[in-house]
Amino acid sequence: MIAVTGATGQLGRLVLSSLLGRVPAASLVAAVRSPEKAADLAAQGVAVRKADYSQPDRLRTAFDGVETLLLISSSEVGQRAPQHAAVIAAARQAGVRTVVYTSILHADRSPLMLAEEHRATEAELRASGLGWVLLRNGWYSENFAGSVPVAVEHGAVIGSSGTGKVSAASRADFAEAAAVVLADPAAHLGQTYELAGDAGFTKAELAAEIAAQSGKPVVYADMPEVDYAAALTQAGVPGPFAQVLADSDVGQSKGALEADGQVLSGLIGRPTQPMPEMVRAALAG
Repeated sequence: MIAVTGATGQLGRLVLSSLLGRVPAASLVAAVRSPEKAADLAAQGVAVRKADYSQPDRLRTAFDGVETLLLISSSEVGQRAPQHAAVIAAARQAGVRTVVYTSILHADRSPLMLAEEHRATEAELRASGLGWVLLRNGWYSENFAGSVPVAVEHGAVIGSSGTGKVSAASRADFAEAAAVVLADPAAHLGQTYELAGDAGFTKAELAAEIAAQSGKPVVYADMPEVDYAAALTQAGVPGPFAQVLADSDVGQSKGALEADGQVLSGLIGRPTQPMPEMVRAALAG
């Protein structure tokens, strides 16, 4: 039996969708905070169980009978390390054999603020005695898609990434890789996969592509980290998260979001989503 945490989230749903094409629905568990949001999964034959990262006493029951668990990292930055530790402890108590974890690209050496909790979780998992697989996911293309119409409106893509590249891929690409591993965990046991898009791009290249496809003038405006964080806050991004995003952009300038090789496309057996395709879809609405 395979369980997916955060199964009603954007990544979790895509993982389950991919798994449903690979294994019987009866072998799948959607571990979710709000079971009522998973009615569509239940209708497809997936078992739905309540599993809240912040309620560790209920997690063990959610994992009963599960052999392989996908731990999708929590969305609560700052609370991830203890939440993930609770999931790992419950998995061990429930007799789970293998935990597959969605970490961050280059977690062991990444300068990003976001990497610290991922490093802590990786260490917790390695020390747990459980079998493990680390999926170090790079940036999602969707992280940029939402800003494409805004860039057309204002004539600029903004950031603090300089000439640094990001090797982004779609959530569907990363989800499919997770499904490949979950469907045959023994073939991937103890592996650390640095997962990223086939081709990296700078924000200046992103701006140029938006301009070419929209027919509107769009340029990249590079700015100091503090100014970018302030611009994000002014746009409605909560202050602490705006700082995280600005820090990540600076990390991009240092190569933290770029990866060589084609590990992700190798796992899924096809090319990852190219940046121009993401722009095209974003402009189409």
